[in-house]
Amino acid sequence: MHWQTTRFAIDLSRPRVMGIVNLTPDSFSDGGAHAGVRAALAHCEQLLKDGADILDLGAESSRPGAEPVPADEELRRLLPVLREAVSLAVPLSIDTYKAEVMRAALDLGADIVNDIYALRGPGALEAVAGHPSCGVCLMHAQGEPKSMQAAPQYGDVVDEVRGFLRARCAALAERGVAAGRIVVDPGIGFGKTVAHNLALLARQRELLAEGRPLLVGWSRKSTLGALTGRPVGERLVPSVAAALAAVQHGASVLRVHDVAPMVDALKVWGAAGLGGIPPA
Repeated sequence: MHWQTTRFAIDLSRPRVMGIVNLTPDSFSDGGAHAGVRAALAHCEQLLKDGADILDLGAESSRPGAEPVPADEELRRLLPVLREAVSLAVPLSIDTYKAEVMRAALDLGADIVNDIYALRGPGALEAVAGHPSCGVCLMHAQGEPKSMQAAPQYGDVVDEVRGFLRARCAALAERGVAAGRIVVDPGIGFGKTVAHNLALLARQRELLAEGRPLLVGWSRKSTLGALTGRPVGERLVPSVAAALAAVQHGASVLRVHDVAPMVDALKVWGAAGLGGIPPA
């Protein structure tokens, strides 16, 4: 199976590592660490040396409690970095929910739109559907970052997430977007309690029944802190453990902050005869 994107058909026969590049001052674990074009590009280059298969650039924090950022400010942070990063010969994902940002990024050559709202924002569906080949990641989220963790509730979280993602894939199909351009993300930590997140991990294979590859982001999440008692800066080991569990349950793409340890873990995984995506 391949993920078709603007410039690349990404082979998903083995797990792929998506390195996070936060261009924000307020992300929950590394806000401000890569401010400025030079620092951001150096971080991109380091992630590639560490073995990243995809880079995910985000210029607005979606951490719990985060305030929205105007589109012009998001573009001010993102576009100078993206203009340089397109020369790195690696798939570039843009973490945004704003149609204006999507269009500008795609015009510069971005490969993937990674939307926490699954293209529900004004004009977002049209921005992706109107592009001939970009990839897209549709994520489930309940509520908005500012308040999503206040009191998330579900009947059956796995069934509800699966139904939501099915509906969003159908919305794209109705606009003529090929299935090979789409991956889905259950949205770990986005309007979900610890119990909800763990249920999504334990029953993750149920999400694969829709036939789309799965991208997951467990890196440094608060659920790992709840399980281990570790602060955000000490969650490397649980992050890798959760990602490997997700791969065992069929995940194709791992969105991570710590690329080198994740790549190393997957090498050991592969040496044990577990290198490919386990069958559903």
